Amino acid sequence: MAGMPASALRHVTALRYVTPLREGGSLPGLMEADDLGTYVVKYSGAGQGLPVLVAEVVSGELARGLGLPVPELVTVELDPALGVAEPDQEVQDLLRRSPGLNLGMDFLPGALDLDPGAFPVDPGFAGRVLWFDALVGNVDRTWRNVNMLRWHGAPYLIDHGATLTFHHGWSGPEPPDVVAAGAARPYDASAHVLLGAHLDGGAPDLDAADAALAPLLTSELVRAAVALIPDRWLDVPGFAGPAQVREAYATRLLARRDARASWLPPLREAITHRPPRLRPEGSRPARQIWRRSP
Repeated sequence: MAGMPASALRHVTALRYVTPLREGGSLPGLMEADDLGTYVVKYSGAGQGLPVLVAEVVSGELARGLGLPVPELVTVELDPALGVAEPDQEVQDLLRRSPGLNLGMDFLPGALDLDPGAFPVDPGFAGRVLWFDALVGNVDRTWRNVNMLRWHGAPYLIDHGATLTFHHGWSGPEPPDVVAAGAARPYDASAHVLLGAHLDGGAPDLDAADAALAPLLTSELVRAAVALIPDRWLDVPGFAGPAQVREAYATRLLARRDARASWLPPLREAITHRPPRLRPEGSRPARQIWRRSP
């Protein structure tokens, strides 16, 4: 169900380092915390930098606010000494670079890739995911890396670090013409996993998604999502402080919402001319992910 994000992400302290996870390029780790929960932890010292964690928070909590299913996100206090017994030097180095505040995602044990080639997907859900990914510019929900899970028969969206890519080029507040041009940019859905997927009843229902989600994407929802970013992750050169960075995110996202007349028609066209159901060569069948390394 759609709703406003909480006023702050829950904060936990990592107590035990379990194992590295060999999915994706950031080498997250599985950790147990003081709330008795287990989390997939993404590190502040990873090579992609803090903007990736910011994107995870903003896009993940926007998705939740729009009624899309996302595992709970928490901030995780990390003592690098927890990984002292880890034999992988790469992991040791990553932990040493990541003391203090990191980002955790609730671990869903036994979850499978939500592979649309293996599980039927509702056109309404597919349309909402496509609409959302176009909103935040997600370039990483493909056949090779679906970034959706199926857990206890329900879908979950994960891994939104490749969204909001405009922030990687920030050197200060953007002029209005730059914001407008970025807001109107078409979304390239050619590699999106749901575009050529086998859907249970037809094509992704983009128009129903727009009718349902656009009214929910209010200024209040956007500002509540960006308010969840920890201040220490918002030290961006050229900005006066965290408040100004948050405002830049809100401005971009609200402009994107208001420019739907520019980016929805190309997306509709892509759906109309979507390829036949086909698993591209090199893609992977549904499998259990977030598996513990041997």
